[in-house]
Amino acid sequence: MTELSVPALTTFVVYFAILIMIGIWVYARTRTLQDFLLGGRGLNSPTAALSAQASDMSGWLLLGFPGAVYAAGLGATWIAIGLAIGTYLNWRFVAPRLRTYTQRANDALTLSAYFDERFEDRTRLLRLLSALVILVFFSVYVSAQLVAGAILFREVFGADETVAITVSALAIVGYAFLGGFLAVAFNDTIQGTLMWVALVTLPLVTIATVGGLTAVTDGLQERSPVLLAWFAEAEFLGDAWTAGERLGWVAIASGVAWGLGYFGQPHILARFMGIRTAELVTPARRIAVFWVVTTLGGATLVGLVGVVHFVEPLGDPEAVFIALIQDMVNPWVGGILLAAVLAAAMSTADSQLIVASSALTEDLYRGFVRREASQTELVWTGRLTVVLVAAVAFVLALGGRGVLEIVEYAWAGFGATFGPVIIASLYWPRMTRAGAVAGIVVGALTVVVWEATDPFGWGLYSLLPAFVASASAIAACNPLGRPPDRTWTGPAGDREVTSP
Repeated sequence: MTELSVPALTTFVVYFAILIMIGIWVYARTRTLQDFLLGGRGLNSPTAALSAQASDMSGWLLLGFPGAVYAAGLGATWIAIGLAIGTYLNWRFVAPRLRTYTQRANDALTLSAYFDERFEDRTRLLRLLSALVILVFFSVYVSAQLVAGAILFREVFGADETVAITVSALAIVGYAFLGGFLAVAFNDTIQGTLMWVALVTLPLVTIATVGGLTAVTDGLQERSPVLLAWFAEAEFLGDAWTAGERLGWVAIASGVAWGLGYFGQPHILARFMGIRTAELVTPARRIAVFWVVTTLGGATLVGLVGVVHFVEPLGDPEAVFIALIQDMVNPWVGGILLAAVLAAAMSTADSQLIVASSALTEDLYRGFVRREASQTELVWTGRLTVVLVAAVAFVLALGGRGVLEIVEYAWAGFGATFGPVIIASLYWPRMTRAGAVAGIVVGALTVVVWEATDPFGWGLYSLLPAFVASASAIAACNPLGRPPDRTWTGPAGDREVTSP
């Protein structure tokens, strides 16, 4: 065990205990399926904002993204620019209407149930399709968070990968099983705060240690001038950096296109559905955008300062955040900062488990198997499905893929499958069931095919062509269906309604 291991172990034990205690506390307040899946629609602005963004960023923010910047320089930050823009647009244009419309839609608890009501789908095909997409992509997505936890335990404690993934999975399942959405939202608020503190504190400490921003800039120039270029990426060879290639439109568009993914992420959209009133969205948006901009900026600095600080380049760029803490921070403070990595992974995985559980419980079990199931039965079904999805993700995590690689696949899958359908459903009154089905099917298939074949050999991120293909399919197939009888748009779409 390293010098940091005992403080880190102590910190992690206390941290886990707090999360589980919150789960136990919320357990008694979880009586209905709405409590378990949406926390009774009672989130305030700070909780909605911090829990949404913490669940959004995942272990990618502290491992994958700083690692990409460490390896490629500022050219890797186009993703961050896209994410910051996407965060604002999602909170501004989707959040208030989705909160209102899901309540109108017979108090829908899931996106699948909302689609059912919004498009008056008597066949329940939309419910089935969307639930299956959620289960498939979230199983992959949760596995990325388990891999992030494994990297942390490997670097800090030298733990075996299987043991590390198991510990991460058991911790997350523990409080999600007990307290459902509300426990997840409260814990994610704590975890989001911890992530913010870590990503603001560590860059400030490390920049001061290496001699200030001028020393960082000079050091990067010495390593490779391309590390400071916005329109080029350095190439990390494991022991040195080379010039790499100049970024063309494909690379820049692929990075910025990550922002499109926000419109279709069910674990983020669930926070919009669970906020107390639509009026609370505006202050929540301000908190969320501030959090995203400052944490992405901090993560960028972590990657850049890591290049300068370590004389011998790191073998694994995704470990730069952890390595800086171990090398530069007091062990007890470092233990707290390292817990932020665990917080990032857990805050995303727990939210995804709850949404995947909702797909199995509300959309499949109650929707197709036991329509008259009692609230108690549904809550316990939700708890058991949390365990089931976590078990599938655990198996996938043992495959050994990188955090960023897994996240970008799942992010594209959700963004292209649901994003265009969500936006159109909120702003196009005459959108039909036929358009929605086409958008979901074409979006999902385009991501899968593009990731597998890269048909034009461009290296373009699959989210962009899949998003365009989904939107085009909606427009082309919409006339094949019958517009809904109910009116869904208008000024009230941005305000709270008190009844469905």
